[in-house]
Amino acid sequence: MNIVTMTEQWVPAVADLERRCFSEPWSEESLTDVLGRPEFRYLIACEGDKMLGYGGFYVAADEASITNIATEPEARGRGVAGNVIEAIIKEAAGMGAQTIYLEVRAGNEKAIRVYERCGFERLGVRKGFYDKPKEDAYIYGYRIER
Repeated sequence: MNIVTMTEQWVPAVADLERRCFSEPWSEESLTDVLGRPEFRYLIACEGDKMLGYGGFYVAADEASITNIATEPEARGRGVAGNVIEAIIKEAAGMGAQTIYLEVRAGNEKAIRVYERCGFERLGVRKGFYDKPKEDAYIYGYRIER
């Protein structure tokens, strides 16, 4: 498994997985837009030209925020998300981030286990944060060691 930076060739596959995984997915247009923005990064886990999953984040000042992480259904259970998160941590640190934050649906137990295994800690709850369906979000944070 390799982790590469998203280029235009990966946008259709990322947008397709977004549609299959999230009730409010990023569009191809939005994904293409972030390609040219230096504060954003999308990292692709792949084997050759086959995408296994991806993760997106942006850095503002000394904080990074993970926007989305998703794994192809047939690749789940292979450590894809964990590898993407490790790569995000390294990449965000290289961009000057000292802390990484994310929100996760309170009912997404599999994702929560992955985040906690990667060293993220629950910091709080955002009541009713998600729509389609309405659900609370847990806020997680990770402090980058220097």
